[in-house]
Amino acid sequence: MAFSPPDPPTAVLLAGPVLACCTAFWLVRLLRHNRIAALRILDEPNARSLHSAPVPRTGGIGVLAGVATGLGLTLPWLGAPIAFWPVAATALLAVVSLLDDRRHVPARYRLAAQVAAAGLVMVGGLAWQVPGLPGLGGVALPGWLVPVITIVFVVWMTNLYNFMDGMDGLAGGMAVLGFGGLAVLGALGNAHGFALVAAVIAAAAVGFLPHNLPRAGIFLGDVGSAVLGFWAALLVLWGAGRGLFPLWAGLLVFSPFLVDATWTLLGRLARGEAVWRAHREHHYQRLVLAGWSARRTLAWAYVLMAAAAASAVGARDLNSREQWLLLAGWAGVYGLVHLRVALAERQGAAAQGGPSGTPRS
Repeated sequence: MAFSPPDPPTAVLLAGPVLACCTAFWLVRLLRHNRIAALRILDEPNARSLHSAPVPRTGGIGVLAGVATGLGLTLPWLGAPIAFWPVAATALLAVVSLLDDRRHVPARYRLAAQVAAAGLVMVGGLAWQVPGLPGLGGVALPGWLVPVITIVFVVWMTNLYNFMDGMDGLAGGMAVLGFGGLAVLGALGNAHGFALVAAVIAAAAVGFLPHNLPRAGIFLGDVGSAVLGFWAALLVLWGAGRGLFPLWAGLLVFSPFLVDATWTLLGRLARGEAVWRAHREHHYQRLVLAGWSARRTLAWAYVLMAAAAASAVGARDLNSREQWLLLAGWAGVYGLVHLRVALAERQGAAAQGGPSGTPRS
């Protein structure tokens, strides 16, 4: 594989995440209190917002700075692919996303940048080359399908992470638990370079999260959420390509976001709604609108995220039949989540004296 960096020493494995966390915490604190005038960008409430007052939306800059510092310290041990292609793709996405945070960038230009970033990922040697399902590891996808599914996957992960960044602490928590889960998978597979990259991203998210918990003093912004989604896709492809875990297990790590965003998109398409318009139809948004507190919603979201990451880690040693059973179990879990959200909406409507309505599908 082109993406096989050498193993860094133990001191570097520890120092990189610590430095990333401290840098992110310090810089996000400055951004939160508008200490850097050039980066004073506010998130004004809109149709999909759960907040009612303007909040700084530059926290992602602090996260990226933390990641850059942590990885910069460890760059000699990360290999050429990390040093160039993913970094170039990240820089492209970060610049376009920051411009979008500051002043709106038309969707076609953002999409073009995301497709270009996905292309750079493939140039760097990463692609979705197998079906990724239990028992099908030795089956290769048709050559024409590989670039198509890779670009669609990277672009969708980049966007869905942004879509799911709509409640205090949610996207930051997914970064901590999701990339933390990948770091554990990398460590168990003795791929310490991979584990280090995932751990540095998780640690930078740890530095950001205290500033973002309800009520948040700062948001990630597109510059943070888009890049985190991009790196989630990149690391899933990288880890699966190195055989650290089956591709489906990498998807399971981020399934709390994948399932919610995909379910919501398909539902809006089925109802003939404009999917590009702002909305508040994700499960977490519907729970808050139904009367759940942000803290209660977030606590249960963290339970779901932790369980998904733990299941993915445990899936490494399961046989194909057991992996299919695990996938079926998680399909049932997400079905129950959907039903629970619909029930909360009916209960909320009844408590307010309104009609219970029909649950959305």
